Amino acid sequence: QVQLVESGGGLVQAGGSLRLSCTLSGRTFSNYAMGWFRQAPGKERQFVARITWSGGTSYYADSVKGRFTISRDNAKNTVYLQMNRLKPEDTAVYFCAASGSWYGSERPGNYDSWGQGTQVTVSS
Repeated sequence: QVQLVESGGGLVQAGGSLRLSCTLSGRTFSNYAMGWFRQAPGKERQFVARITWSGGTSYYADSVKGRFTISRDNAKNTVYLQMNRLKPEDTAVYFCAASGSWYGSERPGNYDSWGQGTQVTVSS
């Protein structure tokens, strides 16, 4: 059974940076594409970024392109989301997710396992 544990959220001023981490246990990490999603109060869960099983290709939502970077370290079973130039509209609970496909998807339904979420709050 896959378990995902996120860390790294917090409160930051607009323009600041945070790095989220998500560690997978219970299965072979390199068998999974990984994604980051976020959910603000009263809104649907939204795709943020995803990365293929090898880390060779990554994809981003237009709203974060150029500011966020997803990466992974298969030796550490960990995926990261580096968030720079944060904006108040980035405030949300951020979730990592594991997809049994090698390439992942922008659709939450294509992910098999989810972390518990970590709160990111950006003050103006």
